[in-house]
This record gives sequence, structure tokens and C-alpha cells, in this order.
Amino acid sequence: MKKLYPLLLLLCLAFAAQSQKPDFDIVLKNGRVIDPETGLDEIRNVGIRGNHIVEISANPLTGKEVIDVTNLVVSPGFIDLHTHGQTNKENEYQAHDGVTTALELESGKPELAKWLASRYNKAILNYGATVSHPWVRSELMYKASQKNGTGIEQGSSKFNYMPLAAEDMKPMLELIDSELKAGALGIGVPIGYYPGATREEVYNVYDLASAKKVLVFSHIREGKALAVQQAISDAASTGASLHIVHINSVSRDEIELAIRMIGNASQHGVDVSTELYPYIASSTDIASALFDEGWQERMGITYGNLMWVETAERLTEQTFNEYRKKGGIIVIFGMKAEWIKAGIKSPITIIGSDGMPYSKYAHPRSAGTFSRVLGVYVREEKVLSLIDALKKMTIMPAKRMEPFSPMMALKGRIQPGADADITIFDPTTIIDKATFEGGLKFSEGIKHVLVNGTFVVKNGATIGNVFPGQPVYGKYKK
Repeated sequence: MKKLYPLLLLLCLAFAAQSQKPDFDIVLKNGRVIDPETGLDEIRNVGIRGNHIVEISANPLTGKEVIDVTNLVVSPGFIDLHTHGQTNKENEYQAHDGVTTALELESGKPELAKWLASRYNKAILNYGATVSHPWVRSELMYKASQKNGTGIEQGSSKFNYMPLAAEDMKPMLELIDSELKAGALGIGVPIGYYPGATREEVYNVYDLASAKKVLVFSHIREGKALAVQQAISDAASTGASLHIVHINSVSRDEIELAIRMIGNASQHGVDVSTELYPYIASSTDIASALFDEGWQERMGITYGNLMWVETAERLTEQTFNEYRKKGGIIVIFGMKAEWIKAGIKSPITIIGSDGMPYSKYAHPRSAGTFSRVLGVYVREEKVLSLIDALKKMTIMPAKRMEPFSPMMALKGRIQPGADADITIFDPTTIIDKATFEGGLKFSEGIKHVLVNGTFVVKNGATIGNVFPGQPVYGKYKK
């Protein structure tokens, strides 16, 4: 019997050691946990194991690492459906704005499989993109130009003003379909930039989207509410799902009418949604079709309303003509604060940044969109509640994408089983710090950001050399 004592002792010690083993890899302790889907808004502890949330409890939890988040909001990571900045340079600014998933859905990405492969295991944030309709049509036109001897350069802006040939309609749809199978999240159709696209071409794309049950993301043509009507008409008559990007800049002074059109269409069975960003200026390439003849009348602005991003200088007629010849990014001051407020207040709008590729004086939406909504429109102006703002940044974009990307069902939520994409911020201090004249800066008040259970921002500082971002695929990914 005495020989059994050491063995029993060892078994007891092993059991005690096992019972003291931390339950979780990370515990977020004592935070104000807000889950917009369920309406939870309570002080809770969050247990994370691997890349998932495992437990949310009012009781203490043990973990290998315990982070005290008292007085901070623990929110689902923000989901940005519309960001052109898709490198880690931009990802760092986005992370400091609370973003954990940054998608390029307006313009899409050419040769999607190659782009997805280039980001694999190298991305700070989760990433994904649509089929690029402008690239598809441009490629087909380029091949035609090689055959007929016109010799237009690949990627030339001339294609934006040309109609797609009738014999290329079927190849266009086939190429779109192949890109969907590469993992595209829908079809990016920014037709405001290529006026040469005929109604038939665009309608055929919507028709394909309906047949494949994928989402069309569109920067609609110029025309404000009238253009909104046209896009809704295409969606309604084909049965396609539609998302109209940045309703603030495409509808301008008709934003309330445009939002009403979208809301009513949705109530009558059209699958349509929209987004906006919280700034009175937009941004694009000065060489684009948006600045073709008549732009001043269409936009209600003049040269002094334009800022050259490279230097932050305001333009004159002379510098406008000079820069338009070579191309480059400008900021366009053409909206009013009350238009933005009306858009943010609407319960149907999602928040999306339309963030630009990095430049010192890039549009501040590239770094501060989400923090600005929470700081200015929630805390300061009380345009909407905190939980309603978080809905627009988390569960609304997640649910919009779920039918087209099943993996989005695990994002936009603070719930057991959800991906551990989490943003932790101070609601009393959160604010955007980037400005038009002062350039890009990290937002203030974002304390911690986790992507798939890995810190990318901790105690307000970037965690270097971590790349937890994962691809977000569409439903046809093979």
C-alpha cells in the first residue's frame, strides 16, 4: 500500500495542475461588451481560444493572458465593405480605426486569384474583393484592339469611353463567372467611371448577378436620385442584389430622396442597400470621367473646391488642366454637413470608408471613418446611439454579405463561436485625428484590436510583424 502513495500523490498533483490550467488563450476582463445582433450591452468577460470567441460570461475567466478592459467598449471588429487601400500600409491606419475586415468591393481586383495569393499569410486585416467589371471589359477590348490593328495600350483609359462589342458580351460574362469561381465576393460595377458602357452591357451584368445570386456593388452613373432610380430599376427587373456605394457623394443634395427610394424599394422586395462615409469631401483621380466637360455644373463646384493630394494645394484653372493631363488623386469639397448627418441618421445606411491608397495627404476617411462616426456623430452630436452606430459598422455589413459569403456569418458579432475579430475602444475619447490639410494620423481612443484572435493593436500601439488577416471568399470559391 505504501508503494501506491507516491503514485497517488503524482496523480493528485497532475489533476491539480490540470485544474489550474488557464481555460483560454486571451481573456478580455470587465469590459462593456456590446453585441449589436443580440442587443447585449453589459459588463462581461470574453474568453478567446485560438481564433474564436469561446465564452462570454459575467463570471471571472482564466487565461494565459488577461487584459483588463474596464471602462472600455468591447465590440465586434469593424467591417469596411469599401476600401481601395489594400496593402499593409493602409491596413495599419485601418486597424487604428478599429477595422478588422477591409474589402475592395466597388472596383474589385483584376486577376483575383493572383491578388488573393499575393496577400495570403501577409495581411494584417481580413481581405477580399469583387470581380472588377471595368478590368474585364478593358481586357476584352484590348484583345480586340490587338486583332483589329488599332493597338490601344492595355489598361488605356480610352476603353472607358468605348462600348463593348456585341461579340464580346458572352466572353465578358464568361470571364466574370471564372473570377467568381476564384473567390470573388460579387461584381464591382463602378459605371460612373466608364460612360462608354451601354445600358445593354450593364443590364447583362445585372442579369448574370441574378442568375448566379451574387451582389452587384455599383458606383452609379452621374445623375443623383435619377441614377439611383436607374440602378434600382436594373436590380428590380433582373432580380439582382444591389449595393450602391457612397450614397452621400453620388446623390449629394438629393441624399434624403435617394435613401427613401432605396428604403422603399427594399420594402417592396428589391434586394438593395447602401453606405456612406462621414466627410463633406470625396476623392478620386482627376483624370477620370467624373471630370469630363460639364463637371462644374454637375457637381456645383469650381476649381477652388479641389485639393491636389500630393501637396494639399487648392487648384486653379491652370493647375487643374496641368494635373488632369498627367492624372493623380484629388480631394473634392462638394458636400454639406447636413447631407452627411441625414445619411448617417438613416437606419438603412452602412458605414463604409471608401479609403484611398496611402499618401501623406490622402483623404482622412482612409484613417478615421469609423472613429469619426463614434466620436462626432454619437458622442458629440448625438445623431444616433452607440449601439446603432456599431450596427452600421459590424452586423449590418456582415449580414449584407452572408448570403454571398457564408464565412461572414462568423463576423460582426461578439458571440461564442464567432471569429475573434474584436475592437476595444474608449467611448469617451474616440475620435478621428486625420485631417485634409494635416494629413493621415491614427485615430485616438482605439485601445486594442484583435484579428482572428491575434492582437494587431495593443495598448494603442501597432504590433509589428503579425499577419493574422485571412481571405474572405465568395460562395463559388473552388
